[in-house]
Amino acid sequence: ELKCLTCLFNKEILKFSYDISIMIMPILTTGKNKIKGIKRIGPHDISIYSIIFGSLLGDAHAEKRKGGVGTRISFYQESTHVSYLLWLHNQLASKGYCNENIPVITTRLGKKGIVRKIIRFHTWTYVSLNQIYDLWYIDNKKKVPECIGKYLTPLALAIWIMDDGAKVSKGLKLCTNSYTYSDSLLLVWILHENYNLKATVQSAGAKDQYIIYIWKESMPELRKIISPYIIPEMKYKIIE
Repeated sequence: ELKCLTCLFNKEILKFSYDISIMIMPILTTGKNKIKGIKRIGPHDISIYSIIFGSLLGDAHAEKRKGGVGTRISFYQESTHVSYLLWLHNQLASKGYCNENIPVITTRLGKKGIVRKIIRFHTWTYVSLNQIYDLWYIDNKKKVPECIGKYLTPLALAIWIMDDGAKVSKGLKLCTNSYTYSDSLLLVWILHENYNLKATVQSAGAKDQYIIYIWKESMPELRKIISPYIIPEMKYKIIE
């Protein structure tokens, strides 16, 4: 009997059960032969979960499509980080999870009438990604899933830092402004449990907004963990 993906968290223990269907290989698609999302099964391996979970900790978002046909993951960055987003696109396109066409830079009107240049792309829609959506969203608001420790692999951590990390003096901050204080505390706990990294939750300077600060004492260990996955254009975030 298949069980839905369930994650239970307490102070010391993470317990998991899995729907075996989400481990089946994806169906490759092309623009000429599109397959409805309800008939797509993937994704299947931990690298895909690392990319998705690491990105969702940052600026990516999951979108459940109308009619229950599935969920897609949307990625976007400012044009200054185009190399990072193109790297992400290549990781997913090469495995058949999104259109192979290279994303292009577009413009949109931001706050105070400022024109912003952005670059974005989406995965294909997969019915199995509905379970990831349900883990990450309550009433369409993103939250940190309690099972994040299972999926915060070195690759996922590197993606999170490339997406939302910033060098601060000799340490590093992760912008968790959109998450609650308890979500941020959970992430700090996981960083320590998974990687023995010392970090604290700090105010972001606005009401109910927070950042995570990784101590300078933990930066050498952090570099060892994520250096194999950081693209050259993003290494400035972790250099001494």
